[in-house]
Amino acid sequence: MTPRAPEAKTEHFDVLIVGAGISGVGGAYHLTQQCPGTSFVVLESQASFGGTWLTHRYPGIRSDSDLYTFGYRFKPWTGKPIAQAHEIRDYMAEVIAENDLARHIRYHHKITNAAWSSADNRWTIEATRGDTGETVRFSANFLWMCQGYYRHNEGYTPSWPGMADYKGRIVHPQTWPEDLDYTGKTMLVIGSGATAATLIPAVADKVAHVTMLQRSPTYFIPARNANDLADTLRQLQIDETWIHEIVRRKILHDQAVFTRRAFNEPETVKKELLAGVRAYIGPDYKLDPDFTPSYRPWRQRIAFVPDGDLFRGIRAGKASVVTDEIERFTETGILLKSGKTLEADIIVTATGFNMNALGDIAFSIDGKPLDFADTVTYRGMMFTGIPNMVWVFGYFRASWTLRADLVADFVCRLLNHMKTRQAKRVAVALRPQDNDMPILPWIDPENFNPGYLMRAMHLLPKRGDKPEWQHNQDYWNEKDQFPAIDLDDAAFVYGPSADRRDLSRAAAD
Repeated sequence: MTPRAPEAKTEHFDVLIVGAGISGVGGAYHLTQQCPGTSFVVLESQASFGGTWLTHRYPGIRSDSDLYTFGYRFKPWTGKPIAQAHEIRDYMAEVIAENDLARHIRYHHKITNAAWSSADNRWTIEATRGDTGETVRFSANFLWMCQGYYRHNEGYTPSWPGMADYKGRIVHPQTWPEDLDYTGKTMLVIGSGATAATLIPAVADKVAHVTMLQRSPTYFIPARNANDLADTLRQLQIDETWIHEIVRRKILHDQAVFTRRAFNEPETVKKELLAGVRAYIGPDYKLDPDFTPSYRPWRQRIAFVPDGDLFRGIRAGKASVVTDEIERFTETGILLKSGKTLEADIIVTATGFNMNALGDIAFSIDGKPLDFADTVTYRGMMFTGIPNMVWVFGYFRASWTLRADLVADFVCRLLNHMKTRQAKRVAVALRPQDNDMPILPWIDPENFNPGYLMRAMHLLPKRGDKPEWQHNQDYWNEKDQFPAIDLDDAAFVYGPSADRRDLSRAAAD
């Protein structure tokens, strides 16, 4: 008889954070500051911290929003507003070192299962270690999902006819090969989002020529990679902490005005954006159709182009843009629906992300598999029927970290509130006044409709038509709303605690 293998040891923590990217590292910091004495662990599947800024290795990888707002509110940013990936990771490394967070992070831990037990009021998490192959187990009172929203190990590439016929190399930026030598080669980049706008100027000086092929144009904001206010304050020898706060507030104010104008006067904003492109690309370039989108500004994310490098490359003849649709791949390139052919040694599919709901982890609640799409979201971070869990999902129209900080404050306040109430669990539930509320898709496509969201809408939770039951995109309201959330509102169901009313409500849920 084969002896039974010993059961894996289970380590227990008050809080388990999933992911050591920008959200997870920030969450770890806030826990140490706002919930002293709370035991926690951060599980990261990669070999180091950084998330996007570690897994993305394509040439020129950089932020597409400013680091004064993408950086943490508690850690001054002192470099240029738009930063390279290695600069962002250096910044995160300082946060980890300055706050002794490294001892809480476990790398090479890919979570496969997360099971909630109402009998024990805790999560049991199984992970596979990428460095040893062993299975390890943890339990936690609270689960903080900071893994982001897309699959890091593969990007989205459509299936076009004839791809197998192409004799060159097809590459997705998210899995950029380290051995790819593009010196003197002709390159074709499919897509016109932030990735394409970053990649093209980074390779333009080495390739023979690079072409951006887009089905439809995108809005960009080209401007100097500098912040005049920050530079002036530094000349006046103002403390960096003050500079960080002042510049953040000014940027956030300007962004709020811009976003409001994009909705209220879209044609005027459109003309201003196109004028910004014109200033870099030159007076002779015909902006229609290559840089004149059909949709109003901010229905999709607008990327910042530092120093207009994409447009300067086009003006110099190192790069070009073609607006057309793909008919099929050929042996040497792509045949377009217009009949034109584009030949290339390398084709880069900068065609977006694959969404993953909750990190592709198999979740269960009391033995029943969890279908995330069956839930309704509370402010884009908690979900009906899922106890003791919060998900960080940032903003589309502002820096991700702004919402990560707000959610972190909420989580810490909720944990402290549960401790005060002696509650072991909390879940959100629709209130009696919400019974007739329309239940709608996660996001309104008329408001925001990037391809990666539209493709994955069926995987995501539902929303209601009330502000508290949807993922709001308005940081400028949420920065005041989040601190004012009433944790004793009927939407929060606690139990079991010393309060018998909580127990009866939890039982009825």
